This record gives sequence, C-alpha cells and structure tokens, in this order.
Amino acid sequence: MTIRLVLADDQALIRAGFRLFVDPEPDIEIVGEACNGREAVDLARSQQADVVLMDLRMPEMDGIEATRLIAATDDLSAVRVLVLTTFECDDNVLLALRAGASGFLGKHVEPADLVRAIRVVAAGEALLSPAATKDLISHFLHQPVALALPAAPTLEVLTHREREVLTLIAYGLSNAEIAERLHLSPLTVKSHINRAMPKLGTRDRAQLVVIAYQSGLVRPVPPEPSDDRGAGLETPGTGPS
Repeated sequence: MTIRLVLADDQALIRAGFRLFVDPEPDIEIVGEACNGREAVDLARSQQADVVLMDLRMPEMDGIEATRLIAATDDLSAVRVLVLTTFECDDNVLLALRAGASGFLGKHVEPADLVRAIRVVAAGEALLSPAATKDLISHFLHQPVALALPAAPTLEVLTHREREVLTLIAYGLSNAEIAERLHLSPLTVKSHINRAMPKLGTRDRAQLVVIAYQSGLVRPVPPEPSDDRGAGLETPGTGPS
C-alpha cells in the first residue's frame, strides 16, 4: 500500500528538503504541499491523504488548529498528523498532541528516521519517544501557569485494568511489553486501549499519553515497579473501579 503524504510548512525550502528525503521511497507518495494550516486541511481531504507532516507555526491557520480540525472532522478520521518542531519541548507540541497529533519530530531529524516515522504513523501507531515526551510533559507541569489545555477527562470511566494499561502507555511501553508486564495477550491489551479511547474522547495513543500526565495518573519520573503488575509507579488516584 502506498502512503499518501501531505507536506505542510510555510517555508518552501524546508518542504523541498523533506521531498528529497521522501521521494526515493517506493511506498510513500507526496500528494500535496501546503504553506498554511488551512491548505493542509483542504489537501488532506481532496488528496485523501494518509499522513500530514505538519509544521506548527504557519500563517492564516497554525498547525495546532489544523490538527484539531483534522481530528474533529469525520471524513478525515483516517488521516494521521505528524508534527514537525524546531524545539522538542515547545509548549505548542503538547497542545498539538492533545489536539490529535500522532507524534512529533524535530526538524533536525535524520532522513531514515523521518521515513520510518511516516510509516509508523501511517500504520496507526503513535510516534512518541518516551524520553522526549516525559521532558515535554515535565516542562508543562513545572510552568508557573499551566497551558490552556482542554480539561483532562475524568479517569473514573476507566476500569482498573484500563488504568493500568494507560499508565504503562504513558511510560512508553509497547503493547507487547504491556502484555508481558500484565500477563495478558497483546490482543487483549489492544482491546483495553480501544475501549479506553472513546471513554476519554481520544482517537490516538498520543492523546492518551497526554491525558495520563495531565490528569495526574502518572508523573514524569521513570517507573520503578515493585512487581509485574505495575505497582510502585507514580500513579496517584488509581483505586479499583
């Protein structure tokens, strides 16, 4: 299957550079270039894009609002947004993830990593470096004034097992790693994730990570579980339901 990609950046030179990286790949086709967020949304629809490589700072409509529109529009529900950022701890990256982006990359990314990221996101996975994500969330949590994020949904709608899975997602574990930790099958883990997403009003694993930190379910410190069910993690308020 060919991945249909839209490049969205207000600098033509940057778009040309990414095109040089992507054009040689036989399974990725660049179907449009946008210089602002509104064009990115329009191209995502008209070109039936699979992935939008989205800059955050663009005129007319920025990448955050464009990401929010894509995530909220029914006929664009299959489109995945991969955010490009100059600074990985940029406050706007957190806003973009909460708006529905599937992950983020620094603009200094190596060509091979960019191509891999496009494939990962197109496959429906979230592209989140655990270390970078923790740094980003920690930066947000330690600001004197919190960002104007949408309120975190209550986690009371989740079962105890779903909260366990959400905790481990936030620490960057894969489905296979979560399955091993909780003595479940990967398919069962995926089922828990798929049930948690609509309960929390999300469509993407990346949004689950942000909600886990924003709600206080986990804190930006490395996990040190005392047993294989995840005990010992920084997980306030996770009583059974």
